[in-house]
Amino acid sequence: MMSLPPPFQRLPDFLKLMRLDRPIGTWLLMWPTLAALFLASNGQPERSTLIIFILGVYVMRAAGCVINDYADRNFDGHVERTRARPLATGRISAREALILFAALLVLAFVLVCFTNAFTIWLSLGAAALAAIYPFMKRYTHFPQAVLGAAFGWGIPMAFGAVQESVPAIAWWLFFANVAWTLVYDTQYAMVDRNDDLKVGIKSTAVLFGAQDRLIIGLLQLLVLGLLFMLGLAAGLDGFYWLGLVGIAVTFLYQQQLTWTRTREGCFKAFLNNHWSGVLLFAGIALSVWP
Repeated sequence: MMSLPPPFQRLPDFLKLMRLDRPIGTWLLMWPTLAALFLASNGQPERSTLIIFILGVYVMRAAGCVINDYADRNFDGHVERTRARPLATGRISAREALILFAALLVLAFVLVCFTNAFTIWLSLGAAALAAIYPFMKRYTHFPQAVLGAAFGWGIPMAFGAVQESVPAIAWWLFFANVAWTLVYDTQYAMVDRNDDLKVGIKSTAVLFGAQDRLIIGLLQLLVLGLLFMLGLAAGLDGFYWLGLVGIAVTFLYQQQLTWTRTREGCFKAFLNNHWSGVLLFAGIALSVWP
């Protein structure tokens, strides 16, 4: 296999640090953001705005992964799933990670500057949430709630970019996204629960314990309830309601996957949320399509 030229030999490590080799997190951020953009623009987002938000999702997800690994650099080596990450092994230094994080935030800010002043102000919240989320694992068992706010902040920003305001329907979608993030990130944390208990990392999976599947089920019902209210408030049509039924089916399948709480089953349940997001976006996009 041909080796990379010397200036690019460390490139794979930086790509792994930004998780560009694992797009599931990008999709989980992308689908609700695009759903909000289509909902805000009645199914006709401007091409430039669409491009800005798609690029913004990639950049902000990469930034979030970098600062997450920086925060966890002394813990990841003790967790089976993360012990080979570039910061944990020393292939990338903490200083290099912080420089990359700052560069990605600057790039994201440049992108949002092509929208409007209202959205620029909202973007400061996105940067703050991305920066503080990884450190919440030290202080609260609900870092997933902060992640949900970070992953959902593209929703008010999408409405801000199109309407220069954030109406009530945006918040229905935002809080549904926060609850949904609690679902899939708890499933994700269940994979690492035993390791997290050893090193002292806090998470909803650790907090919920033996009641994890029950509480996830209740959160899934909350997601469906909030999305039901969104559909009523926005006057969405049959495509949306069909998508909502599809999301309910994916949630039932995820319950089946986590039934025995195996690492493989919990991780598959987490990955299956990609299809929940697809159905959310498709239901909204088809419902508001002119």
